[in-house]
Amino acid sequence: MYWVEPEVTEVEVRMSNYHVPVMLKECLEGLNINPKGTYVDVTYGGGGHSRAILDALDQDGTLIVFDQDADALRNNIEDKRLLFCEANFRYLENFCSYHNVGQLDGLLADLGVSSYHLDERSRGFSFRFGESDLDMRMNTESEISAKQVLNTYDQPKLAKVLRSYGELDKASMLANAIVDYRGVKEIITTEDLEVAVSKFLNDKTKNKTLAKIYQAVRIEVNAEIRTLEQMLEQATRLLKPEGRLVVMSYHSLEDRIVKNLIQTGNVAGDRVTDHFGNLPQVYKALTKKPVVATSDEIGLNTRARSAKLRIAEKI
Repeated sequence: MYWVEPEVTEVEVRMSNYHVPVMLKECLEGLNINPKGTYVDVTYGGGGHSRAILDALDQDGTLIVFDQDADALRNNIEDKRLLFCEANFRYLENFCSYHNVGQLDGLLADLGVSSYHLDERSRGFSFRFGESDLDMRMNTESEISAKQVLNTYDQPKLAKVLRSYGELDKASMLANAIVDYRGVKEIITTEDLEVAVSKFLNDKTKNKTLAKIYQAVRIEVNAEIRTLEQMLEQATRLLKPEGRLVVMSYHSLEDRIVKNLIQTGNVAGDRVTDHFGNLPQVYKALTKKPVVATSDEIGLNTRARSAKLRIAEKI
């Protein structure tokens, strides 16, 4: 017996202040939860989505969760059905094998940076705090931080990061400005970075430009694109027939990768046909266009504004 829509609206989720789950109802509907099934939440965070999944599982169900941020351990749910993997979700197959988990009934990924990270001054994910240390590491034990990227990458490499991950038209000029500034003063704080690129900022576009710069550096620091590709490739191997893939992204780079996988069966979007010229179907898209949050939800949680949800079923 599969979990159906009426139960979604009755799920009582005990949310923490760490992160309010975006499109919770839509995500759970997309998973189409089998109470005895095995599911993965690769972005545990505050545990909002995971709590709701557990509420839909019976005693024979299993939920595997991933989070590489030590702070997320504070939100760990004490439940024998939950297996907490303190690791990057690029190790999905490794941990499933370690826990003797075979095929999956569904996988949920709520990508991007959490509200907690943006609001935590010491983590340096947001330009709202002038004297924050430029860190941006999801895993605080990682070697490369935002400071290393901004102070050690040469101009061509830095420009490529800003262009590829921030989709900035003036990436080369911005990289020049950062290199020139660090020649005089090391870029340590969020204020240093803003001063370094100040000539490209104006009252109308300042926040948008800084958001793109921060996104680019954060993606580079955490190797987010390649990590996402690796996780999706592994998910495709692990999902059983009719297993559900539910992915929520927050910028076009992530959404494009998810769309590619659903449409072509590979993250690059290569249309590799068989001997008869047919494109092998790996997934059936259950959302022709990405699902977006309602105006009511956006009013309560501004993070939901840029969320795009795609749902697919393994063939």
